[in-house]
Amino acid sequence: MWQQAPENTLESLRHGLQYNDGVEFDVRMTQDGELIIHHDAKVSVPDSKLPHEISWVENHTLEELTSLGFPSFRSMLEDSYIQKEWREHGKMGCVEFKRPHPRALYGGGVFGKKKHIAHVSSMMEKTESLLQEFEIPSQNTVYYSFHKGMKSSVQSSGSVRPWAELVPYIPPFGTHFTKRMRGSMQFFTTSIARLIESHRRAGASMSPCAVDYFIPPISNLPLGYAGGLHGAKAERLSAKQRGFPIYVWPTALEIEHDLLAAGLTGLTDCSDPGVTWLPSGDLRWTQPATRPLDAIQQHTLEHATEENHKEILGELQGETIPWSECDAARRKELVEMWRKKWMWEKSTSDILEDSTLASPPWEAIRLIGHRGSGKTSRPVLE
Repeated sequence: MWQQAPENTLESLRHGLQYNDGVEFDVRMTQDGELIIHHDAKVSVPDSKLPHEISWVENHTLEELTSLGFPSFRSMLEDSYIQKEWREHGKMGCVEFKRPHPRALYGGGVFGKKKHIAHVSSMMEKTESLLQEFEIPSQNTVYYSFHKGMKSSVQSSGSVRPWAELVPYIPPFGTHFTKRMRGSMQFFTTSIARLIESHRRAGASMSPCAVDYFIPPISNLPLGYAGGLHGAKAERLSAKQRGFPIYVWPTALEIEHDLLAAGLTGLTDCSDPGVTWLPSGDLRWTQPATRPLDAIQQHTLEHATEENHKEILGELQGETIPWSECDAARRKELVEMWRKKWMWEKSTSDILEDSTLASPPWEAIRLIGHRGSGKTSRPVLE
Protein backbone atom coordinates (compact mmCIF):
# COMPACT_ATOMS: atom_id res chain seq x y z
CA MET A 1 0.00 0.00 0.00
CA TRP A 2 1.29 3.44 -0.95
CA GLN A 3 1.87 5.77 1.98
CA GLN A 4 1.56 9.48 1.19
CA ALA A 5 4.53 11.58 2.28
CA PRO A 6 3.97 14.94 4.02
CA GLU A 7 3.25 17.77 1.57
CA ASN A 8 6.10 19.82 0.09
CA THR A 9 8.77 17.32 1.20
CA LEU A 10 11.32 15.88 -1.21
CA GLU A 11 9.65 12.48 -1.06
CA SER A 12 6.28 14.01 -1.86
CA LEU A 13 7.69 16.11 -4.71
CA ARG A 14 9.52 13.15 -6.23
CA HIS A 15 6.41 11.02 -6.25
CA GLY A 16 4.25 13.86 -7.59
CA LEU A 17 6.61 14.31 -10.53
CA GLN A 18 6.75 10.60 -11.20
CA TYR A 19 3.00 10.11 -11.16
CA ASN A 20 1.70 13.38 -12.70
CA ASP A 21 2.63 15.94 -15.37
CA GLY A 22 4.27 18.12 -12.74
CA VAL A 23 4.02 19.52 -9.22
CA GLU A 24 2.94 22.68 -7.48
CA PHE A 25 4.85 23.76 -4.38
CA ASP A 26 5.15 26.75 -2.04
CA VAL A 27 8.21 28.91 -1.49
CA ARG A 28 8.96 31.29 1.39
CA MET A 29 12.02 33.35 2.29
CA THR A 30 13.85 32.70 5.54
CA GLN A 31 15.31 35.12 8.06
CA ASP A 32 18.71 34.81 6.37
CA GLY A 33 17.33 35.41 2.88
CA GLU A 34 17.21 31.81 1.64
CA LEU A 35 14.33 29.93 0.01
CA ILE A 36 12.44 27.23 1.89
CA ILE A 37 9.59 25.03 0.64
CA HIS A 38 6.74 25.55 3.10
CA HIS A 39 3.06 26.47 2.75
CA ASP A 40 1.76 27.86 6.06
CA ALA A 41 2.65 31.26 7.50
CA LYS A 42 3.67 29.55 10.76
CA VAL A 43 6.15 26.70 11.00
CA SER A 44 4.05 23.55 10.71
CA VAL A 45 5.47 21.43 13.53
CA PRO A 46 4.26 20.77 17.10
CA ASP A 47 4.84 23.80 19.34
CA SER A 48 7.29 21.80 21.43
CA LYS A 49 9.65 21.54 18.44
CA LEU A 50 9.75 25.24 17.56
CA PRO A 51 13.26 26.69 17.93
CA HIS A 52 11.84 29.83 19.55
CA GLU A 53 8.54 31.43 20.48
CA ILE A 54 8.10 33.41 17.26
CA SER A 55 6.41 30.92 14.97
CA TRP A 56 6.37 32.77 11.61
CA VAL A 57 8.41 30.95 8.97
CA GLU A 58 10.16 34.17 7.92
CA ASN A 59 11.51 34.61 11.46
CA HIS A 60 13.54 31.38 11.20
CA THR A 61 16.85 30.69 9.52
CA LEU A 62 17.29 28.14 6.76
CA GLU A 63 19.28 25.89 9.11
CA GLU A 64 16.52 25.99 11.74
CA LEU A 65 13.87 24.99 9.21
CA THR A 66 15.87 22.31 7.40
CA SER A 67 16.84 20.76 10.74
CA LEU A 68 13.11 20.27 11.34
CA GLY A 69 12.81 18.42 8.03
CA PHE A 70 11.61 21.10 5.60
CA PRO A 71 13.55 21.13 2.30
CA SER A 72 15.27 24.16 0.88
CA PHE A 73 14.55 25.07 -2.72
CA ARG A 74 18.18 24.35 -3.54
CA SER A 75 17.96 20.84 -2.07
CA MET A 76 14.92 20.19 -4.25
CA LEU A 77 16.86 21.17 -7.35
CA GLU A 78 19.89 19.14 -6.25
CA ASP A 79 17.75 15.99 -6.11
CA SER A 80 18.82 14.05 -9.21
CA TYR A 81 15.37 12.57 -9.93
CA ILE A 82 13.51 15.88 -9.56
CA GLN A 83 16.15 17.65 -11.61
CA LYS A 84 15.93 15.16 -14.48
CA GLU A 85 12.13 15.06 -14.60
CA TRP A 86 11.82 18.85 -14.51
CA ARG A 87 14.64 19.58 -16.93
CA GLU A 88 14.65 16.69 -19.39
CA HIS A 89 11.21 15.05 -19.31
CA GLY A 90 9.01 18.12 -19.65
CA LYS A 91 7.46 17.98 -16.17
CA MET A 92 5.93 21.26 -14.98
CA GLY A 93 6.97 23.14 -11.83
CA CYS A 94 4.34 25.56 -10.50
CA VAL A 95 6.12 27.83 -8.03
CA GLU A 96 3.78 29.62 -5.63
CA PHE A 97 5.44 32.52 -3.82
CA LYS A 98 3.97 32.94 -0.35
CA ARG A 99 3.79 36.42 1.10
CA PRO A 100 4.54 36.50 4.84
CA HIS A 101 2.03 37.45 7.49
CA PRO A 102 2.13 41.26 7.91
CA ARG A 103 3.58 40.87 11.43
CA ALA A 104 6.35 38.48 10.34
CA LEU A 105 9.83 39.47 9.27
CA TYR A 106 9.60 41.02 5.76
CA GLY A 107 5.81 41.21 6.31
CA GLY A 108 5.61 44.91 5.51
CA GLY A 109 2.42 45.44 7.49
CA VAL A 110 -1.10 45.28 6.09
CA PHE A 111 -0.71 48.35 3.84
CA GLY A 112 2.96 48.08 2.89
CA LYS A 113 2.35 47.52 -0.82
CA LYS A 114 5.85 48.56 -1.90
CA LYS A 115 7.40 46.19 0.62
CA HIS A 116 5.09 43.39 -0.51
CA ILE A 117 6.14 43.94 -4.13
CA ALA A 118 9.82 44.08 -3.18
CA HIS A 119 9.56 40.90 -1.11
CA VAL A 120 8.00 38.82 -3.87
CA SER A 121 10.44 40.34 -6.37
CA SER A 122 13.36 39.30 -4.17
CA MET A 123 12.04 35.73 -3.93
CA MET A 124 11.59 35.69 -7.69
CA GLU A 125 15.17 36.84 -8.29
CA LYS A 126 16.55 34.15 -5.98
CA THR A 127 14.35 31.52 -7.62
CA GLU A 128 15.41 32.62 -11.08
CA SER A 129 19.07 32.40 -10.14
CA LEU A 130 18.66 28.81 -8.93
CA LEU A 131 16.56 27.72 -11.91
CA GLN A 132 19.18 29.09 -14.29
CA GLU A 133 21.97 27.40 -12.33
CA PHE A 134 20.22 24.04 -12.73
CA GLU A 135 19.16 24.78 -16.33
CA ILE A 136 15.43 24.40 -15.76
CA PRO A 137 13.59 25.44 -18.97
CA SER A 138 11.28 28.44 -18.81
CA GLN A 139 8.57 26.47 -20.61
CA ASN A 140 8.46 23.99 -17.71
CA THR A 141 7.89 26.64 -15.07
CA VAL A 142 5.25 29.12 -13.98
CA TYR A 143 5.38 31.63 -11.13
CA TYR A 144 2.22 32.67 -9.30
CA SER A 145 1.07 34.12 -6.01
CA PHE A 146 -1.86 35.54 -4.04
CA HIS A 147 -0.32 38.96 -4.61
CA LYS A 148 -2.04 41.94 -6.22
CA GLY A 149 1.32 43.41 -7.21
CA MET A 150 2.46 40.31 -9.10
CA LYS A 151 3.02 42.14 -12.39
CA SER A 152 5.10 44.80 -10.63
CA SER A 153 7.15 42.12 -8.86
CA VAL A 154 7.78 40.35 -12.18
CA GLN A 155 8.90 43.60 -13.82
CA SER A 156 11.09 44.53 -10.85
CA SER A 157 12.79 41.12 -10.83
CA GLY A 158 13.41 41.13 -14.58
CA SER A 159 12.05 37.60 -14.89
CA VAL A 160 10.85 36.45 -18.31
CA ARG A 161 9.32 33.16 -17.14
CA PRO A 162 5.57 32.55 -17.36
CA TRP A 163 3.59 34.04 -14.47
CA ALA A 164 0.09 34.74 -13.20
CA GLU A 165 -1.76 36.23 -10.25
CA LEU A 166 -3.90 33.89 -8.16
CA VAL A 167 -7.54 35.00 -8.23
CA PRO A 168 -9.74 35.37 -6.20
CA TYR A 169 -7.18 37.07 -3.96
CA ILE A 170 -6.81 35.54 -0.49
CA PRO A 171 -4.78 37.74 1.92
CA PRO A 172 -1.94 36.32 4.06
CA PHE A 173 -3.68 37.32 7.29
CA GLY A 174 -6.95 36.75 9.11
CA THR A 175 -8.92 33.67 10.08
CA HIS A 176 -9.90 30.96 7.60
CA PHE A 177 -13.43 32.45 7.56
CA THR A 178 -12.37 36.07 6.94
CA LYS A 179 -9.92 35.03 4.23
CA ARG A 180 -12.63 33.11 2.40
CA MET A 181 -15.11 35.97 2.79
CA ARG A 182 -12.69 38.43 1.16
CA GLY A 183 -11.99 35.96 -1.62
CA SER A 184 -15.71 35.39 -2.15
CA MET A 185 -16.36 39.10 -2.78
CA GLN A 186 -13.90 39.10 -5.68
CA PHE A 187 -15.25 35.79 -6.94
CA PHE A 188 -18.79 37.18 -7.15
CA THR A 189 -17.65 40.16 -9.25
CA THR A 190 -15.21 38.32 -11.53
CA SER A 191 -16.65 35.95 -14.12
CA ILE A 192 -14.42 33.32 -15.71
CA ALA A 193 -14.42 35.29 -18.98
CA ARG A 194 -13.33 38.45 -17.16
CA LEU A 195 -10.66 36.45 -15.32
CA ILE A 196 -9.17 35.14 -18.58
CA GLU A 197 -9.19 38.54 -20.25
CA SER A 198 -7.69 40.33 -17.24
CA HIS A 199 -4.79 37.88 -17.23
CA ARG A 200 -4.29 38.28 -20.97
CA ARG A 201 -4.25 42.08 -20.73
CA ALA A 202 -1.77 42.00 -17.84
CA GLY A 203 0.64 39.86 -19.86
CA ALA A 204 0.21 36.74 -17.75
CA SER A 205 0.77 33.34 -19.35
CA MET A 206 -2.19 31.48 -17.85
CA SER A 207 -5.12 31.77 -15.43
CA PRO A 208 -5.03 29.85 -12.16
CA CYS A 209 -8.52 29.75 -10.65
CA ALA A 210 -10.77 28.12 -8.09
CA VAL A 211 -12.81 25.06 -9.03
CA ASP A 212 -15.91 27.00 -7.93
CA TYR A 213 -15.97 28.59 -11.39
CA PHE A 214 -17.02 25.27 -12.92
CA ILE A 215 -19.26 23.53 -10.38
CA PRO A 216 -22.95 24.52 -10.25
CA PRO A 217 -24.73 26.12 -8.53
CA ILE A 218 -21.73 28.12 -7.25
CA SER A 219 -20.46 28.64 -10.81
CA ASN A 220 -23.60 30.65 -11.59
CA LEU A 221 -22.96 33.22 -8.83
CA PRO A 222 -20.28 35.45 -10.47
CA LEU A 223 -21.67 38.35 -12.48
CA GLY A 224 -21.35 37.57 -16.19
CA TYR A 225 -20.39 34.45 -18.14
CA ALA A 226 -20.64 31.14 -16.24
CA GLY A 227 -18.09 28.44 -17.01
CA GLY A 228 -18.84 24.74 -17.19
CA LEU A 229 -17.38 21.32 -17.92
CA HIS A 230 -20.07 19.96 -20.22
CA GLY A 231 -21.93 20.77 -23.42
CA ALA A 232 -22.39 24.32 -24.63
CA LYS A 233 -20.75 25.88 -21.56
CA ALA A 234 -17.58 23.87 -22.10
CA GLU A 235 -17.51 24.78 -25.80
CA ARG A 236 -17.98 28.49 -25.04
CA LEU A 237 -15.18 28.28 -22.49
CA SER A 238 -12.81 26.74 -25.05
CA ALA A 239 -13.75 29.49 -27.50
CA LYS A 240 -12.83 32.12 -24.90
CA GLN A 241 -9.60 30.36 -23.92
CA ARG A 242 -8.34 29.75 -27.46
CA GLY A 243 -5.52 27.73 -25.91
CA PHE A 244 -4.89 30.05 -22.97
CA PRO A 245 -4.18 27.61 -20.09
CA ILE A 246 -6.45 27.51 -17.04
CA TYR A 247 -5.15 25.70 -13.96
CA VAL A 248 -7.94 24.66 -11.58
CA TRP A 249 -7.59 23.98 -7.84
CA PRO A 250 -8.52 21.82 -6.12
CA THR A 251 -9.51 19.11 -8.61
CA ALA A 252 -11.47 16.41 -6.78
CA LEU A 253 -11.49 12.90 -8.19
CA GLU A 254 -15.22 13.21 -8.93
CA ILE A 255 -14.62 15.90 -11.57
CA GLU A 256 -11.08 15.12 -12.72
CA HIS A 257 -12.06 13.35 -15.95
CA ASP A 258 -14.60 15.99 -17.00
CA LEU A 259 -12.24 18.84 -16.17
CA LEU A 260 -9.43 17.43 -18.31
CA ALA A 261 -11.89 16.60 -21.09
CA ALA A 262 -12.97 20.25 -21.09
CA GLY A 263 -9.39 21.34 -21.83
CA LEU A 264 -8.45 22.48 -18.33
CA THR A 265 -5.43 21.61 -16.21
CA GLY A 266 -6.14 20.18 -12.76
CA LEU A 267 -4.26 20.41 -9.48
CA THR A 268 -4.90 17.19 -7.61
CA ASP A 269 -4.50 16.17 -3.98
CA CYS A 270 -4.58 12.47 -4.90
CA SER A 271 -1.44 10.92 -6.36
CA ASP A 272 -2.22 7.45 -5.08
CA PRO A 273 -1.10 4.88 -7.72
CA GLY A 274 -3.83 2.57 -6.42
CA VAL A 275 -6.56 4.94 -7.64
CA THR A 276 -7.01 3.81 -11.24
CA TRP A 277 -10.80 4.03 -11.56
CA LEU A 278 -12.47 7.40 -10.95
CA PRO A 279 -15.78 7.93 -9.10
CA SER A 280 -17.14 9.33 -12.38
CA GLY A 281 -16.83 5.85 -13.93
CA ASP A 282 -13.70 6.56 -15.98
CA LEU A 283 -10.23 5.09 -16.27
CA ARG A 284 -7.70 7.50 -14.77
CA TRP A 285 -4.81 8.85 -16.88
CA THR A 286 -2.54 11.11 -14.84
CA GLN A 287 -0.06 12.33 -17.48
CA PRO A 288 -2.09 13.74 -20.39
CA ALA A 289 0.75 16.10 -21.42
CA THR A 290 3.98 14.19 -20.79
CA ARG A 291 2.56 10.77 -21.83
CA PRO A 292 -0.06 11.94 -24.34
CA LEU A 293 -2.65 9.65 -25.88
CA ASP A 294 -3.45 9.76 -29.58
CA ALA A 295 -7.03 9.53 -30.86
CA ILE A 296 -7.11 5.72 -30.92
CA GLN A 297 -5.59 5.42 -27.45
CA GLN A 298 -7.98 8.04 -26.10
CA HIS A 299 -10.93 6.10 -27.54
CA THR A 300 -9.63 2.96 -25.81
CA LEU A 301 -9.33 4.86 -22.52
CA GLU A 302 -12.84 6.29 -22.79
CA HIS A 303 -14.41 2.89 -23.42
CA ALA A 304 -12.74 1.03 -20.56
CA THR A 305 -14.99 -0.63 -18.00
CA GLU A 306 -14.40 -1.08 -14.30
CA GLU A 307 -13.91 -4.79 -14.94
CA ASN A 308 -11.22 -4.46 -17.63
CA HIS A 309 -9.72 -1.05 -16.82
CA LYS A 310 -6.54 -2.34 -15.13
CA GLU A 311 -5.72 -4.48 -18.14
CA ILE A 312 -6.30 -1.55 -20.50
CA LEU A 313 -4.29 0.77 -18.25
CA GLY A 314 -1.35 -1.63 -18.38
CA GLU A 315 -1.55 -1.83 -22.17
CA LEU A 316 -1.67 1.95 -22.57
CA GLN A 317 1.20 2.48 -20.15
CA GLY A 318 3.26 -0.01 -22.13
CA GLU A 319 2.62 1.47 -25.56
CA THR A 320 2.36 5.21 -24.89
CA ILE A 321 5.34 7.26 -26.05
CA PRO A 322 6.45 10.11 -23.74
CA TRP A 323 6.30 13.54 -25.36
CA SER A 324 10.09 13.90 -24.95
CA GLU A 325 10.54 10.79 -27.16
CA CYS A 326 7.89 11.50 -29.82
CA ASP A 327 9.07 12.05 -33.37
CA ALA A 328 8.00 15.08 -35.41
CA ALA A 329 5.09 13.28 -37.09
CA ARG A 330 3.54 12.15 -33.80
CA ARG A 331 3.95 15.58 -32.22
CA LYS A 332 2.19 17.15 -35.17
CA GLU A 333 -0.61 14.57 -34.99
CA LEU A 334 -1.14 15.24 -31.26
CA VAL A 335 -1.12 19.03 -31.58
CA GLU A 336 -3.56 19.00 -34.49
CA MET A 337 -5.90 16.78 -32.46
CA TRP A 338 -5.69 19.08 -29.43
CA ARG A 339 -6.13 22.25 -31.54
CA LYS A 340 -9.30 20.93 -33.13
CA LYS A 341 -10.78 19.63 -29.87
CA TRP A 342 -10.19 22.77 -27.78
CA MET A 343 -10.13 25.53 -30.43
CA TRP A 344 -6.54 26.62 -29.90
CA GLU A 345 -5.76 29.94 -31.53
CA LYS A 346 -2.17 29.42 -32.69
CA SER A 347 -1.31 27.31 -35.73
CA THR A 348 0.18 23.85 -35.37
CA SER A 349 3.51 25.01 -36.78
CA ASP A 350 3.71 27.95 -34.35
CA ILE A 351 2.88 25.72 -31.38
CA LEU A 352 5.51 23.17 -32.35
CA GLU A 353 8.06 25.91 -32.99
CA ASP A 354 7.47 27.40 -29.53
CA SER A 355 7.67 24.06 -27.71
CA THR A 356 10.97 22.30 -27.01
CA LEU A 357 11.91 18.69 -27.66
CA ALA A 358 11.44 17.85 -23.98
CA SER A 359 8.49 20.08 -23.12
CA PRO A 360 4.88 19.59 -24.21
CA PRO A 361 3.19 22.68 -25.71
CA TRP A 362 2.36 25.42 -23.25
CA GLU A 363 -1.31 25.01 -24.20
CA ALA A 364 -1.38 21.28 -23.35
CA ILE A 365 -3.66 20.17 -20.51
CA ARG A 366 -1.91 18.69 -17.49
CA LEU A 367 -2.57 17.01 -14.18
CA ILE A 368 -0.40 18.63 -11.49
CA GLY A 369 0.36 17.24 -8.04
CA HIS A 370 -0.71 19.82 -5.43
CA ARG A 371 2.16 20.45 -2.97
CA GLY A 372 3.88 17.41 -4.47
CA SER A 373 1.67 14.36 -3.92
CA GLY A 374 -1.21 16.28 -2.35
CA LYS A 375 -2.17 18.35 0.67
CA THR A 376 -1.69 16.63 4.05
CA SER A 377 -2.87 17.24 7.62
CA ARG A 378 -1.42 19.62 10.23
CA PRO A 379 1.16 19.79 11.57
CA VAL A 380 2.93 18.81 8.35
CA LEU A 381 5.90 17.37 10.22
CA GLU A 382 5.46 15.73 13.62
